[in-house]
Order: sequence, then structure tokens, then C-alpha cells
Amino acid sequence: MGWLPPQNQPAAGGPPPLAVEHVTLRYQTDAGTVTAVEDVSFTIGAGERLALLGPSGCGKSTLLRAVAGFLKTSSGEIRLHGAPVRAPGPDRMVVFQEFDQLLPWRTVAGNIAFALRRARGLGRAESFERARDWAGRVGLGGFADAYPHTLSGGMKQRCAIARAFAVQPAILLMDEPFAALDALSRRRMQDELLGLCEETGATCLFVTHAIDEALHVGTRVLVMTPHPGRIGAEYSVPDAARQRGTPEFGRLEMEIQQRIFGAALPETKTAASLAARTDAHHRVKVTHDV
Repeated sequence: MGWLPPQNQPAAGGPPPLAVEHVTLRYQTDAGTVTAVEDVSFTIGAGERLALLGPSGCGKSTLLRAVAGFLKTSSGEIRLHGAPVRAPGPDRMVVFQEFDQLLPWRTVAGNIAFALRRARGLGRAESFERARDWAGRVGLGGFADAYPHTLSGGMKQRCAIARAFAVQPAILLMDEPFAALDALSRRRMQDELLGLCEETGATCLFVTHAIDEALHVGTRVLVMTPHPGRIGAEYSVPDAARQRGTPEFGRLEMEIQQRIFGAALPETKTAASLAARTDAHHRVKVTHDV
């Protein structure tokens, strides 16, 4: 079937799909106020896949939830195509890492069709036709009438991803969607996601704590510092550096490890010196110390 038009697309030369402007996120505990994210700014261009990389507790998932509209910022602004984000909306679809994000009383096709009816206002017949088409695209064509309790974890994630893509939101928000999968399933799902993104031109914010996943999925990587989360470094990922096993992938993976863990790299002392040696392979911009 033909694609639905992406939601809230601006005129050429308009504001970016997502702009995060000096955002700080705080919450209250019995011990007092905790700052989860502090003064974070970035933009995501149309068709870009931005990987937000950082250790557990750095606030990356909290930031994604604020972009989704589930949390209000303590200061700063989040804008979607120039409009302030005030609440959740169908122009942002979220895929979580938990396997129980599907409606258990609906089938695979029913879960996808329900999202299409709610987010895009499609009728029952068209929504189910598109739902079955998307189930087939993610390898669930033979399971369109199956209920979630009969599916494996990987199959549930495929359904959740199909549901998100089917709606054609302005931006896809993915919160470590493969973290609970085994290593083989995770690699396979990463490749499938990458294929769908390239096929549809989707704009995506992808949260992960795995360096190799960030490089494979993202066209750009932001490294967050430990708590409170700030942007520590930014890396542009060219096509060659997204292929596991290539020298470019290995160099960039090692460089990010050095930024995060402070381990010395062979024949280099800083990210800048490595960037100078491999300028033909990738660009790096360091914004803060990790």
C-alpha cells in the first residue's frame, strides 16, 4: 500500500522536526530535589536518526519522555516543527523496551489498526488493510490474527515497531527497544529497524546504552554525561562507520569508549587528535567533558 503522509510536515526551510532548547528536568524525592537532565540542547533534522547514548541513570529516558509529552520541563523548551510540546500527541509514537506495551485483548493487526484509527482517523476497513500490510513488513504476516500472549518478546517488539511506523508520525521515539532481547534477536531487530527507517525516511530519536547499537542505528550520536545528564560529545556517523567490522566502525567505537570511560587510545591522547587522523571517515564535535 502507499505511505500515509508524515504528520505535521512543515514547508521547506521551516523549523526542524525536533528542537530541544536548554532543557532541564527535575523531580522531587523524599530526600529533596533531583536534577535528572541539565541544560540540554539539540535539534533533529528531517530523516535523521539521532542516538542518545549514555549510562543508566543519566536521564536519557527521562528526556525522551519529556519529548513524548509525558513529562513537563523544569526549564527550557521542546518544540516539534516549531510548536511547543505540551502533552502527548499522535505526531510522536513511542516504542518502549517492555514487552507488555501492546493491548492484550487485541490481535497483532488489531493493535496496529487501533493506532491508525486513533492517530490518523482511518476507517475500520482501511486501518485493518494497512495493519496487515505492516504486519507483513515486519515478518508477522502469518501472525496478524495472533494475540500478544502467544508471541515471543521479539515478535511483540516487531508489532510495536510496526504500529509506530504505520502511523507515520512526525518523529519516532525509541526507548531502548531491544534492551530486553537476546543478542542474536537484538542484532536482527537493529537491522530490520534500520531498513524500515531508510525505506520510509523516518525521523527518529533512539535511546540506548550500547555504543555499537548507537553507531549502527544512528546517523548522529549524542553522548550524555553521568547524572545529571548533559551533552558530553556529539559524533556524526557516516555510512562506512555504521557497518560493524569495518575500520571506521572500530575507530569511532573506540573513540566513544575513550570519551565515556577515559581509557587511553593507542597512539592518541584526545578525541581531537584521533579526529584529525581520520577526518576522511567522520566528523566529531566535543561540546563538554564527559
